[in-house]
Amino acid sequence: MRRILVTGCNGQLGRAINEEYKTDDVTLINTDVAELDITDVAQVVAFAEKEQPDVIINCAAHTNVNACESEFDLAFRINAIGPRNLSIAARKVGAKMIHVSTDYVFDGSASEPYTELSPVCPLGAYGKTKLAGEEFVKQFSDKFYIVRTAWLYGDGKNFVKTMLSLGKERGEVGVVCDQIGSPTSAKELAKMIHALEPTENYGLYHGTCEGFCSWAEFAEKIFEFAGMDVKVNHLTTDQYPTPAKRPAYSVLDNYMLRMTTDFTFAQWEDALREYMINN
Repeated sequence: MRRILVTGCNGQLGRAINEEYKTDDVTLINTDVAELDITDVAQVVAFAEKEQPDVIINCAAHTNVNACESEFDLAFRINAIGPRNLSIAARKVGAKMIHVSTDYVFDGSASEPYTELSPVCPLGAYGKTKLAGEEFVKQFSDKFYIVRTAWLYGDGKNFVKTMLSLGKERGEVGVVCDQIGSPTSAKELAKMIHALEPTENYGLYHGTCEGFCSWAEFAEKIFEFAGMDVKVNHLTTDQYPTPAKRPAYSVLDNYMLRMTTDFTFAQWEDALREYMINN
């Protein structure tokens, strides 16, 4: 029976991983900050040596993009040093390392989807620290999968729930229309990780639902599926300033997935519809 260590188990992806694996013949070792401080290498190595996982799935991250700008050191410890420590531990006990990264490693200046071969150039602290995490995983783990995803939603605080709440309160919302990406269900991402994990298809992958839209179009689809009559006012990024600069275009092409596996993600609209039916 495989032993799988999951960090960030209480987050959206961590919960989706638990749901995805619940019928599998595996032992999940669930941890969050209370059980394991991934920024402490001695603690991480000792924990791995005690638990002897076959696989480590790192779902832990500092994902508050705006806060990362003013908390760079904290973001670096969680998003970069954390995966480094987990990779050191994985190598020590012979475990596979699965690390989840982000579309924010790109600057958003492209006009066609980014593949795993596209040059990276993060705009802000979140992307910079997540990219550093990727580099540490490559440096310290000998059996790794790095999975970049985007616009994730699942069981927890997310854009879908925020829109539904604001729509009920106000009857209209303002949402940026000049940032383009691929809304991705945590359930779909967990399926992808589950498909990769038993294989030896190591390397860097993009993992998002198929298709793309703007945040405003995403909001409109949410209200459509909810049967809510809510007006979505299209705003430019300049009209909605935030501390962190965000990539204007961060559509990811799941190129390596197509090249090396038979796995395909659902279309983003279909995944969203299923999520809203079940939540």
